Amino acid sequence: MGQMLGRSDWFGAFVAEMHESVDPRRVADLALARLAGWLGLGAWAVLAHEGTGTPEVLASRGLTPVLHAAALRLAGAAFLEGETQVFAAVADVADGYEGGAGVVLPLACRGHLRAVAVGLDARPADTRPRLTDAGRRVLDQALAPMAIALDNALRIARAEALSVTDDLTQLYNSRFLALVLRRESKRSARTHEPVSLLFLDLDGFKDVNDTHGHLAGSRCLVEVATMIRASARETDVVARFGGDEFAVVLPDTNERGARAVAERVRARIADHEFLAVEGLQVRLTASVGIATLPGGMATADALLQAADRAMYRVKERGKNGIEVATHETGRRPSRRKE
Repeated sequence: MGQMLGRSDWFGAFVAEMHESVDPRRVADLALARLAGWLGLGAWAVLAHEGTGTPEVLASRGLTPVLHAAALRLAGAAFLEGETQVFAAVADVADGYEGGAGVVLPLACRGHLRAVAVGLDARPADTRPRLTDAGRRVLDQALAPMAIALDNALRIARAEALSVTDDLTQLYNSRFLALVLRRESKRSARTHEPVSLLFLDLDGFKDVNDTHGHLAGSRCLVEVATMIRASARETDVVARFGGDEFAVVLPDTNERGARAVAERVRARIADHEFLAVEGLQVRLTASVGIATLPGGMATADALLQAADRAMYRVKERGKNGIEVATHETGRRPSRRKE
């Protein structure tokens, strides 16, 4: 490895390779492939950590369930200690975990440690592997561009996530909802596959703020968001439109499927006691409008307006229900208050 790093043309190409993508998972996979080629070992993982929770595996290869558990344990310790480790058996550095020889490589950049690479073998080594001073210098030279590229990618991904995320509920925001609706409506027009939209408004939410205060109201919205997210599929897009209004984009879902999801969400909200952990027993219901493409609506804006109008139809007839937009519903102007 040292000879390769001595060639400026090779190293320049390596640095360029590390920066060819701003997708953290792609950068991690490239780094992992290089490390596996240089250092051997049968299993590798690159993990990231934002300071809370369990480290996230960005890329891996060869990890068995046992080695996966060991990699998480070793990465968690590395984020606290920030030191390179070389060991003959996982048990030498992590009591209670199985696995063979390995190495833990912190990928620090700009004084911060956001990623760690862990390499493991299934079997222990006879003796503890040694990393000479010269070998460590060469390895550090190779790890630096990996760490910079991965740190940049993670920063960009974090900034992008914040730009499309609602601060309170951690659902997507209305800006991202608009982008998804345009994308899905175009895809539906091209493939003739259905896409449905649920537009949901909480009934009587103003009373929560008036009776218990806006802080309690905010916590109530967080509970609602969690409930809606749990009622949807991984492929669905759940967004907070604003205030106490939410939207769910259901790709490849016809009117019948959308109605089933809407009823599940409506029933769960109606059956739930909100703010129970605070000793309160707040009850809420929801009015849900549904619109589906292909249908009477031709654009993403028309789809949103139709679902919005259908939701107001539920409000008009007594709340806590579901209305499916028709061609005529979609053509009527929304009664949304500015």
